[in-house]
Amino acid sequence: MLDQHAVHDFLRREQPDTVIVAAAKVGGIRANDTYPAEFLHENLTMQGNLIHGAYAAGVQRLLFLGSSCIYPKLAPQPIAEDSLLTGPLEKTNEAYAVAKIAGMKQAQYYRRQYGVLFHSAMPTNLYGPGDNYHLENSHVLPALLRKFHEARESGAPAVVVWGTGSPRREFL
Repeated sequence: MLDQHAVHDFLRREQPDTVIVAAAKVGGIRANDTYPAEFLHENLTMQGNLIHGAYAAGVQRLLFLGSSCIYPKLAPQPIAEDSLLTGPLEKTNEAYAVAKIAGMKQAQYYRRQYGVLFHSAMPTNLYGPGDNYHLENSHVLPALLRKFHEARESGAPAVVVWGTGSPRREFL
């Protein structure tokens, strides 16, 4: 997805009716905070290649999958859609969030300017088989599942969890 020519060639050759943009460089708090330039660059590149490539190939329908992290850090809970862009983002994953906001806006602007059916959806936090359970770069739920599993296996009396415990999350 990072190779513009390969993405554009694929889309022109295959001529899909619909493109779903789910590709992303993802990671947990530590990875996002340690490598913000990589998260911003790679996500902007993938999104741009796919969204513009789909348009250039004549695709009329595209769904861009964003992230719940695009909402302000202190947005009232439960988060309402109109909270978007009303306050500062969580600093630890700001680069990823900014890239996702840019992808959402790119789809919106292509729809407005070119009349294509390019839309965005912000899914909740997903987890399941094949997920990344690495303690340094996974999302919160896989990391918690691994920590709890390892604590049970080892008989550990406690588990260390990052953060304040105040954020609310939804999982699917």
